[in-house]
Amino acid sequence: MEMTNEKWQAIIHNDSSYDNQFIYAVKTTRIFCKPSCKSKPPNIENVRIFSDANEASASGFRPCKRCKPTGQLLPDSDWVEQITRFIDAHYSERLTLDKLAEMCHGSMYHLHRTFKRITGMTPVAYIQQKRINKAMACLAHTDTSVAEIARSVGIANTPYFITLFRKSTGLTPTAFRQNHREQPAVSTNHGS
Repeated sequence: MEMTNEKWQAIIHNDSSYDNQFIYAVKTTRIFCKPSCKSKPPNIENVRIFSDANEASASGFRPCKRCKPTGQLLPDSDWVEQITRFIDAHYSERLTLDKLAEMCHGSMYHLHRTFKRITGMTPVAYIQQKRINKAMACLAHTDTSVAEIARSVGIANTPYFITLFRKSTGLTPTAFRQNHREQPAVSTNHGS
């Protein structure tokens, strides 16, 4: 189906009279919704129109947790997987619980509680772990400055990054880099 002005107006005005006429999906979040969904309106260029939920699912989109376009709840584990994929792709951006909840069409409280129950950590802890892991790889394999690495993983405040890195690894970023580079290569050749 194609996007028409009538469909776009139904989406941005959350018009429930269109709910059985089409489904819309958002390319950036990979989520599909009913026109009446109360989530933040997407950018029109990111919207695809489908005749029904089955068609949207077959195209690789997942049902919205808020408007439940299939009439069924998205399993929590699938929802958390969707959230972690978003974090993995956007960890270097400013991510807040509010932004994650909006992107995944759920409440902040439900997102926090469900994410922690499924993964064993809060969304914020997951984001920090992802950033620290990326920073460790950069420190180990590049000569990029600590401040630039901090910015590249989404932490603009270098002193805060150093504190967070030390808390997570037990070392400052500089000490981590030195320790990683001072380790001699292990020889697998035991003399022939």
